[in-house]
Parts: sequence; C-alpha cells; structure tokens
Amino acid sequence: MKHLLSIKELTQQQLLDLIALAKTIKANPAEYRHALDGKSVVMLFEKPSLRTRVSFDIGINKLGGHCLYLDQQNGALGQRESVADFASNLSCWADAIVARTYSHTTIEQLAEFGSVPVINALSDLYHPCQALADFLTLAEQFEDVSKAKLAYVGDGNNVTHSLMYCAAILGATMTVICPAGHFPDGYVVAEVQELAKRYGGKLLLTSDIDAIEGHDAIYTDTWISMGDPTPLADIKAKFAPYQVNKALMAKAGANFFMHCLPAHRGVEVTDEVMDGAGSLILQQAENRMHAQNAVLVTLFS
Repeated sequence: MKHLLSIKELTQQQLLDLIALAKTIKANPAEYRHALDGKSVVMLFEKPSLRTRVSFDIGINKLGGHCLYLDQQNGALGQRESVADFASNLSCWADAIVARTYSHTTIEQLAEFGSVPVINALSDLYHPCQALADFLTLAEQFEDVSKAKLAYVGDGNNVTHSLMYCAAILGATMTVICPAGHFPDGYVVAEVQELAKRYGGKLLLTSDIDAIEGHDAIYTDTWISMGDPTPLADIKAKFAPYQVNKALMAKAGANFFMHCLPAHRGVEVTDEVMDGAGSLILQQAENRMHAQNAVLVTLFS
C-alpha cells in the first residue's frame, strides 16, 4: 500500500490483513503506542466532520504521532494555489496527508503530486475509512465476515460505493435497495460486479423493499447527502417506504442495524432502531479509529 484512495485498490488479502490488524490494535493499544513516533500527519478538511476528524486526531496521538488540522482558512483548494503545489509543499514537512474533500479528483491530485502517503477521509465518490470500520464491526459479529449478508437501504452514495467494494472483495453478500433514480454510480456498480465474480461475492440492486428479507444487518444513511441543497420535503414521499423501523428489521430478520452517522432521527431511521439492542452505530464510530490506525501502521511499516 502506498495510499488509501479507494477500497477497490486493495486485494482481498490486504483487506483481511487491515481488519485483522485493526482488531489487534484495538485489543492491544499499548503495543502500538510508538508506532508513529516522529511522524507528523496533516489533516486537510474541506468539509465539516465529527467522527472523521476526532478519530484520526486521537488515533494518531495514540500511535505516538503528531497531527496538524487544516481547514479552509487559506481558501479553497486549487484557488489560492494549485493542488499540485499544495501537495508538494505539504510533502516537505508532513509524513502523510489525510484529506476530506468535495471532489475525488482532489484526492487523486494530492497523491499524484505529493511524495507521502495520502488517505481518503471522504470524497464525493468514496468513503474507504468508513467501509473499513463497518466491515471491522461486522467481523466482530461474524467469525467469517464473508458469510455476512448486508442490506443497504436508501440513497446510493459514496458510503454505498465503498461498502459494495468491501463486500465484493471479501466475498460477502450485499443487497442495495434504493428508490428509482437514487442508485449508486453505474460505473462503480460494473466494477463491483467484476470484483464479486473474482472473489465470490454477491451484489443485488433493486427498488423492491421486499428484497430486504433474509439479511443479517441493515445499513442506512441520510437520504440527502452532505452539501446537497435538495429540500427534504421534495423526496420524503419517495423515500418513506425505505425508512428503517422495527417492522423493516423484522421483515428482514436482521439482528443488526448500522449507520455511518450523522443521522436524521425519525427520518431514515426511527429512534427505536437507532437505540435498540442490535444497533452497532457506536461500535462503528469507535472502529473508525481502530481501522484508520491499522491503515496508518500499514502505510508506515
């Protein structure tokens, strides 16, 4: 691994190794207290963040490294100076760059023109750190994560893309259930189908909510992605049948509920499910740090 720009760039063994390492770091944090000694990581954020910023900042500290947070105080990336110049300058001082950007092209340019590892902390196309944390969470519930059956319900977005890549490469089953017009990117779907064939995974896309039956976990996200100005009222009727509630969990036979957060309670998911016994949302949030630390340790090893 030279960077983590997208899950699709990982082999099955690399993905399994990252999950295994994350479990080890989580169980034995003291053994990795000096893993990043003398290392400085720049966190470059174009978007607001709670879990991503805090989990990286504290995680880097727990590994013995130093973290520097940069927001848009110097103006939007590519305006005050080119992304190429920004990346090459940061590479003079930092040992790695963590970037949360609007455009995935910016992530690619940071990796192309910088000389240090780049980690995608979210772009418009992918959210690899989230998917790693999510499959770490599933791997804590299933001895063989390839046996997990995951249903994603709602709007197809960057999180959906990364979850699909993970499921396909790990050989797991994933069903994506979206209202018409809100499916994941077609090019991503084609890539995922090819990866599923190679690794033994199974991917189904449908608008039929009845396809929820027979899944172990239901995953949802906000119906309107961050930064999308679409009023909720404009899509609420279309998305209402896809709300995750007690009845949908029962219909699926699912024991677990997952959400990347932040959530709109009472909209895409009810409080009863969010706070229920099968909710994994806080484990997912905690596992962001452990999964990301596994990525950092791997990149620097």
